[in-house]
Amino acid sequence: MEKYGLFVGLVTLDLIYLAQSPPLNNQKIVAADYTVAAGGPATNAAVTFSHLGNQATVLGVVGSHPMTQLIKGDLANYKVEITDLNPTTQNAPPVSSIIVTQATGERAVISINAVKTQATRESIEPEVLQNVDIVLIDGHQMTVGNEIAQIAKARNIPVVIDGGSWKNGFDKILPFVDYAICSANFHPPNCQTEDEVFAYLSGFGISHIAITHGQKPIRYLQDGKAGFIDVATVQAVDTLGAGDIFHGAFCHHILRESFTTALQQAAHVAALSCQFFGTRRWMHS
Repeated sequence: MEKYGLFVGLVTLDLIYLAQSPPLNNQKIVAADYTVAAGGPATNAAVTFSHLGNQATVLGVVGSHPMTQLIKGDLANYKVEITDLNPTTQNAPPVSSIIVTQATGERAVISINAVKTQATRESIEPEVLQNVDIVLIDGHQMTVGNEIAQIAKARNIPVVIDGGSWKNGFDKILPFVDYAICSANFHPPNCQTEDEVFAYLSGFGISHIAITHGQKPIRYLQDGKAGFIDVATVQAVDTLGAGDIFHGAFCHHILRESFTTALQQAAHVAALSCQFFGTRRWMHS
């Protein structure tokens, strides 16, 4: 049965190149391949959630600059709805330029995040959480994310955070979070070790926490019980967006399965995505 997911955060335009290496100063290089897609953690998660047979809506700032047509076209392709927090803005959307190294699949990224496109809580439509089964917040629209998390908690809608990196204001959202799925780069204030990160998040009453480490095992804490989940080893062509795809797949599986099974299945989907160039081609495999 399809579920409804609301994905709150960053919407970018991603220009993705496959090359032998990123360029050095004053060097010009020719890419072996190239693709354009909508991007951002919440956006890629929404596309994955939709691809797995659900209905997904992205809540973020898109606007009406001519470049947004590329974002809107890509998301329409993957049946992802957009609820635009600032539909009339003429500002260009954030653009990310990404170079993926052919031999390793590692990526180098230059981008502008949502710092210049912050929306206010007045931008939120009252019915935005109607029929929603799960909410994911990536922290790039902190004010809106905070408001949505509180409403979701009051309505018993599970809230997932994508803890790719610590962002100021996350501490206001954490009391309303059910699932904290973080990367090894997630460092809350005064947390030097992973044990401290687990303790910090547990202090907010979050009972389900996981930290991913790329191809290394996922470490998790479920109701105080710790464990590890192995991740399949694959020949990575492109690791771009793997974390976002993991989060989208997790949102799909957690509505149907246990926490550890959802982590396993999400890792499986993310590993599949790494075997293809760009953030979309794995879906057509």
